[in-house]
Amino acid sequence: MPSNESDEEIIVWYKNGDEEAFKVLINRYTTPLYNFTARLTNKNDASDLVQEIFIKAWKNIGRFNPTKASFKTWIFTIARNTTTDFFRKSGSASGEKKSINFSEIDNKNDEDINSFAENIPDENLLPEEALKKLEDSAFLNKILAKLRPDYQEVLILHYQEEMTFEEIGRILNKPLNTVKSIHRRAIIEMRRMLENYK
Repeated sequence: MPSNESDEEIIVWYKNGDEEAFKVLINRYTTPLYNFTARLTNKNDASDLVQEIFIKAWKNIGRFNPTKASFKTWIFTIARNTTTDFFRKSGSASGEKKSINFSEIDNKNDEDINSFAENIPDENLLPEEALKKLEDSAFLNKILAKLRPDYQEVLILHYQEEMTFEEIGRILNKPLNTVKSIHRRAIIEMRRMLENYK
């Protein structure tokens, strides 16, 4: 089947009996899901997590409803939940840089997140000099690794996966304003870190 079909069209093909159709989705999303989980965990765990994500997607593909969310949003929701479960089962996140786990973040009051930086304008949060530094992928990875997991999630989904804040809100199961506030705080924290690299 053609690989340039939309995700939703491919799912229809699969549901109509084309067993090869699901492989197209696997090929399409393996790298994005690996990048997402690897940034939050590590490369070894990410490989296992991606396999688990696709197994869950395959088992639950009958429940996918394109009128509620895009397939990309749906499978990244599975990815986020699978990663959360991984942290909970392991007791803490892998490695020193992941000492804050998702269960702690999920239990935080959204009011606390919203109360900070709600009225700070987005423009000029990252000056041009800082943006040039972030074009270096190794440098960007170093900065991201030092951020809280919830900051990483929002930044990766928004900038790497080009998702809207509304889509991210569905994946994280958080209100739109909360996602925007997390984004602002993440950008402010990145700016602070970048200033230390001057």
